[in-house]
Amino acid sequence: MNKLIIAAGTGFLGQSLLTHFKNKFEEIVILTRGQSKEIDGIKYVNWNAKTFSGWENELENATVLINLAGKSVDCRYSKENKKEILLSRIESTKVLNKAVLQCANPPKHWLNSSTSTIYRFSLDREMDEVTGEIGNDFSMNVAQSWEKSFFKTETPKTLKTALRTSIVLGKNGGALIPLKALSKMGFGGKQGKGNQLISWIHEADFARAIAFIIEKEITGIVNIVSPKPIENKNFMSLLRKAVGTSFGIPISETLLKFGSSIIRTEPELVLKSRNVIPKRLQENGFQFEFDTLEKTLKDLIS
Repeated sequence: MNKLIIAAGTGFLGQSLLTHFKNKFEEIVILTRGQSKEIDGIKYVNWNAKTFSGWENELENATVLINLAGKSVDCRYSKENKKEILLSRIESTKVLNKAVLQCANPPKHWLNSSTSTIYRFSLDREMDEVTGEIGNDFSMNVAQSWEKSFFKTETPKTLKTALRTSIVLGKNGGALIPLKALSKMGFGGKQGKGNQLISWIHEADFARAIAFIIEKEITGIVNIVSPKPIENKNFMSLLRKAVGTSFGIPISETLLKFGSSIIRTEPELVLKSRNVIPKRLQENGFQFEFDTLEKTLKDLIS
């Protein structure tokens, strides 16, 4: 493959993709809010994710475009932050649609971030891409607007795939870092009722799944999650075992809400039950290297 563009590729997920793809493309371009530069053969090009400034020319003759842009949801849902969470996703997707359409030879395949949080809180049934039930709250509505912005503009020469990604577990970033710290301090018990389900994926399988989608030219909606959602209390138990901690103080829902206000985040990130499965990946023959949390934690925690 010739050319890969990763929009907003300097964060945790972008670096996971870079590790996987660095020897698979002749040219890799990262669109970043930072300075334009070149490091180890990777080209970094400045963009503001809103307007053209020259970066749009990089999309010409690209094989694959992956867009990861969007303000982190790990913050308080103030009016200002809600606006930025929504606009950062919509504006970047809109300007990329505009850039793709103006290319003489646009990217062959565009994969755009979305989120498995689009599905409703579920303890009772698994959510797949076909029968999954879309919920109605701030996070879910952002996800719906995001996907609508992505798909409503037709790009006849460019395939489109929305990646409904779950919690990605990795060594050097993502949710596992603070959860490990909590467990080591003795606060690794269940969070809230502990029966809420967690959909997760190992960072290597995240990258492998995206490579698989590109290879198979899978379009539309794809859940990027491991096959087996796990209850919070069991997730934390396995994590305690992995970090070598024999006990974990449970954190009640009331305490979680209080603590979340102190560290400026939202309790929903922990309390929502995400019961999501990767139906389309598995139907197309994708094989998970890390299909259980035990394998994942063994690999990521040493």
